[in-house]
Amino acid sequence: MASGKFITFEGIDGAGKSTHIGFVAELLRARGLSVVTTREPGGTKLGEALREVLLHQKMHLETEAMLMFAARREHLARVIEPALARGDWVISDRFSDATFAYQGGGRQLPLAKLEALEQWVHPHLQPDLTLLFDVPLEVARIRLDATRTLDKFEQEKADFFAATRAEYLRRVTQFAQRFRIIDAIRTIPEIRQELAQIVAVLQ
Repeated sequence: MASGKFITFEGIDGAGKSTHIGFVAELLRARGLSVVTTREPGGTKLGEALREVLLHQKMHLETEAMLMFAARREHLARVIEPALARGDWVISDRFSDATFAYQGGGRQLPLAKLEALEQWVHPHLQPDLTLLFDVPLEVARIRLDATRTLDKFEQEKADFFAATRAEYLRRVTQFAQRFRIIDAIRTIPEIRQELAQIVAVLQ
């Protein structure tokens, strides 16, 4: 059986990426594909427990980065890799690009340390497609303030999100072959029209 495809959704908090995951999953299922949707940090029982710690407890920066990759290793072993081996398509709300953006860009952890963790945890696996939902910082903040109680990342200041967004955009340049930037300031129907066009040509 041919292996499945791995699609990741990325973007700063407030970009609106999570709104569209179900839509893309249904487009793929309409083509007869088996689709697994998941998220990071999370995706497993252990990962969800680590998510609560990571989103709500203060800790040393390196502890935070290593816990992100610990949750990711469990996620890969128990969800992502088995699904791909079955021939399923996997859609994940965040993956390692988020760690580079948030811990590397926003928190300024040296990227070489994250690269070492990445090589340990998933040296031979990268997404087939990464959809980066991009919005100006002021738009993201308005959206966040209008929703719910904010976690510790969502409560960060503008300079943190500016650095996070900048690292995302740097990775787009570095890994241009797998990234598509989605202008997420547009309306939901406009964004979904573009997503449908992208999904239509995926093989």
